[in-house]
Amino acid sequence: MVGSIETLHRSLYSNGSVHNCNGLEEKLDELRRLLGKAEGDPLRIVSVGAGAWGSVFAALLQDSYGQFREKIQIRIWRRPGKAVDRATAEHLFEVINSREDVLRRLIRRCAYLKYVEARLGDRTLLADEILKDGFCLNMIDTPLCPLKVVTNLQEAVWDADIVVNGLPSTDTREVFEEISNYWKERITVPIIISLSKGIEAALEPVPHIITPTQMIMRATGVPIENILYLGGPNIASEIYNKEYANARICGAEKWRKPLAKFLRQPHFIVWDNSDLVTHEVMGGLKNVYAIGAGMVAALTNESATSKSVYFAHCTSEMIFITHLLAEEPEKLAGPLLADTYVTLLKGRNAWYGQMLAKGELSRDMGDSISGKGMIQGVSAVGAFYELLSQSSLSVLHPEGNKPVAPVELCPILKTLYKILISREKSSQAILQALRDETLNDPRDRIEIAQSHAFYRPSLLGQP
Repeated sequence: MVGSIETLHRSLYSNGSVHNCNGLEEKLDELRRLLGKAEGDPLRIVSVGAGAWGSVFAALLQDSYGQFREKIQIRIWRRPGKAVDRATAEHLFEVINSREDVLRRLIRRCAYLKYVEARLGDRTLLADEILKDGFCLNMIDTPLCPLKVVTNLQEAVWDADIVVNGLPSTDTREVFEEISNYWKERITVPIIISLSKGIEAALEPVPHIITPTQMIMRATGVPIENILYLGGPNIASEIYNKEYANARICGAEKWRKPLAKFLRQPHFIVWDNSDLVTHEVMGGLKNVYAIGAGMVAALTNESATSKSVYFAHCTSEMIFITHLLAEEPEKLAGPLLADTYVTLLKGRNAWYGQMLAKGELSRDMGDSISGKGMIQGVSAVGAFYELLSQSSLSVLHPEGNKPVAPVELCPILKTLYKILISREKSSQAILQALRDETLNDPRDRIEIAQSHAFYRPSLLGQP
């Protein structure tokens, strides 16, 4: 009898959460039909990259659909061999012992002893090893469900129906160029959902940006209709802890609507939107300005007034920049504004800005931080500044009516570049920028942006 109860308990619970099976199998069957999957051939989904969001995304799918083993296979790829340092192993051991459900799960799987040995310094754990037990190296405090981890990229992707890009934008091109080698003989075209936020700048033949979805398209030859972007006002760990959140999946209608339905959960609402460009660019821009928000918060002892002044100026710069890139960009309102707000409020980029301003991190430490992963806003600052400083993109300055490079109308971006990239100034410069008496009303910048003559299609590589 006890055994029967325990079996029932395991089937109802995964990582301590109750499963609601209502409608899940029907949603899975509907997506399988759209993809032409035959009976006995599982839908193969792989998350490439095991940062916080990529890991949580895979874990959400595993928690929801992993019970249908004959119909779906969910895996995650990460590079092998990354060692977990002693301090992280000690903290991980504390996390395990503070969660009875996690502790029981590891004991049941005969996996607890290795964490004891690592705590004592008798063993070195690997990041891919602990991910199998549900521990993401960038998010140790939030245990996930056990995941199927693959460290061979070819094995992970060669027959995948859906590939989730959980890589930093700085790694996306390189990894997907390698993936393209494994897809040369594919008959079916995969669907790719990119979670990556950031851009690259290219100056030839004309100045333009390259977003992660464009990097993927160019690297693999997969048509843009099959590449989507998913983002929203949320923090990965909070989503997994079932705090109510929402997101948007953007791209071609053929796939965004069925995927929004497939990904939607009671605590994670996914809407669909056609404006891939604005959402993806905003995903990169919000990380840029989140670093500055963290600096302002730290330097002013969380002054609400200073943060609101910063918010007014940075959002006007974001609107200005998106109007360069799209003729009719989605307005910075609703989910887009909320996404900006939550990133400025909490997240690794804001945290990084705070730590720099407090002197607890230095710029010499780089933008890949232990326990946090890649701080994507740093490279995005350099890319946006480089792009918008090109004189060939000049616009009329509201004062003096003379042509200037667009970056001259983005004082916050200019200051962040001087702090993070050229290192001409300290973090204090962000406050000096806000207090500059010559700073124009943010409304002026928005009014300039909303002129259709301002749109530069060449920035996206369009004629």
